[in-house]
Amino acid sequence: MSVIGKLMDGLERKYKVCSLLSPLTMAGEVFLEIVIPLLMAKIIDVGIENRNLPYVLGVGGIMILFSLLSLSCGALGGRFAAVASLGFARNLRRRLFSKVQDFSFGNVDHFSSSSLVTRLTTDVTNVQNTYQMVIRMCVRAPFMLVSGTVMACIINLRLSVVFFVVMPVIIIALVIMGFTAYPRFKVMLSHYDTMNNTVQENLTAIRVVKSYVREDHENEKFRKAAEAVRSAQVRAEKLVILGLPFMQLMIYGCLIAVMWFGGRLVVSGSLKTGELVSFITYITQILMSLMMLSMVFITIVLSRASITRIVEVLDEVPEIKNSSDQSSALLTKVEDGSIDFENVDFSYLGDSENTVLTDINLHIDSGAMVGIIGGTGSSKTTLVSLIPRLYDTLHGTVKVGGHNVKEYDVASLRESVAMVLQKNVLFSGSIKENLLWGNENASDSEIVNACIASDADCFIKSFPNGYDTELGQGGVNLSGGQKQRLCIARALLKNPKILILDDSTSACDTATDARIREALRKTLPQTTKLIIAQRIKSVQDADLIFVMDNGRINGVGTHSQLLENNAIYKEVWESQH
Repeated sequence: MSVIGKLMDGLERKYKVCSLLSPLTMAGEVFLEIVIPLLMAKIIDVGIENRNLPYVLGVGGIMILFSLLSLSCGALGGRFAAVASLGFARNLRRRLFSKVQDFSFGNVDHFSSSSLVTRLTTDVTNVQNTYQMVIRMCVRAPFMLVSGTVMACIINLRLSVVFFVVMPVIIIALVIMGFTAYPRFKVMLSHYDTMNNTVQENLTAIRVVKSYVREDHENEKFRKAAEAVRSAQVRAEKLVILGLPFMQLMIYGCLIAVMWFGGRLVVSGSLKTGELVSFITYITQILMSLMMLSMVFITIVLSRASITRIVEVLDEVPEIKNSSDQSSALLTKVEDGSIDFENVDFSYLGDSENTVLTDINLHIDSGAMVGIIGGTGSSKTTLVSLIPRLYDTLHGTVKVGGHNVKEYDVASLRESVAMVLQKNVLFSGSIKENLLWGNENASDSEIVNACIASDADCFIKSFPNGYDTELGQGGVNLSGGQKQRLCIARALLKNPKILILDDSTSACDTATDARIREALRKTLPQTTKLIIAQRIKSVQDADLIFVMDNGRINGVGTHSQLLENNAIYKEVWESQH
């Protein structure tokens, strides 16, 4: 599919109709503007010269009527173009956002979140402006250019030579400008990515910035990013700034030459006064059309970089997707929560020389409570991320419910696995609205029971509005432990086959941690529970504990077994007592 086809794909019918009506009405406007100079010439050469007032009034009335019709066509063309371009931008943003939703973590890492934000905002706006200009000016300007040229040649072919000399100069200047400006605009947009990333990091970590009194550092960091954008923008638009005066010089020079040579022709009797006036009008229309085309060309050059970046997102193939093998239907139901890793290797770079998980073999029975412990960087989170296919293995197989995770429909698999990540994410809205992310159809009693199990009900009821308490962005009005407990409750509402708690009680005291684990055993007896923790007390009563070290399984067993035969586990235990 062509680039234009990719951008236009899925545009609603009403916006396609507006996209068609805009150039049609602009063509009508041009036709009327082409006729008006002819009428003006008739008024001068026939009406005024013969002192025929009725003729002047009659033709003048027709001119006024054509002017009003031309104005109406221009206004309608502008409205249709605005409606079409806004619909086009909405459609494109919606498709881009939907595409991003299908991305795996690896796809997002490939672009970076700040770059994706720029592509969904600045780049789409650039393309929207270009689209609006194209469906208006790319019909009006060429039509006016051709029609005006024909009419000028009909009036006086010799005098037309003047603008035939100027046109190639303008076209060559536009081509040089386009080839030079495109890479500069591309660099400018990359600096926009960097600046947006700086803003995003600062706003996300504003509490850390203030606690370390780093406001001056962040201000300087943003100043440099903004200055880089300004410098790149000035360098890119310098060509445009220089190009416009050059265009005006050519236009005014052409008009002066036409007046000079045309005046001589009038004096010699080779050209009538009215014809010269209409000729000058046509020349003005021709040169203004060239100016419009130059503006369209410059806008297209700017949007070309944006289009390239948008198409990169649309062309990106999600790393995690349903199997394309249609010979066997995808599984939509996970029978139980058993987990098997068979000779699994994994690398974020897709490189066997840079694996972060190596030769992982393990079996977990359905309904078991399993602890995973290990030092920072031992790839505990990476290990559990392979279960719901947030990443795919480099080598080996991950099985859930006795089947390879790649045999499942991705959405169905993830519906059966609930994860509470290290970074607790809550959204703007009420506590209840956040909890319903786990199950949008959950009843009030189910919500309360989940919160009781996660030891969150007590603090929720202490708020004046209870479960209807509004949370700030990211849950800024909650403590770390409260956010963790709400995230656990949200996961419990899924009633999953597998529940993964990735260091999810680190901000809770040991008594709360123990109550949560006990509640999980009672409320989810059939659910496989994986608990990643730094504190051994959080996993010591698990049915099975895995010790991770440098991307490998260093030991497997119960708490008492590992104390006897695993040096790493024993060392951690002694350091915590």
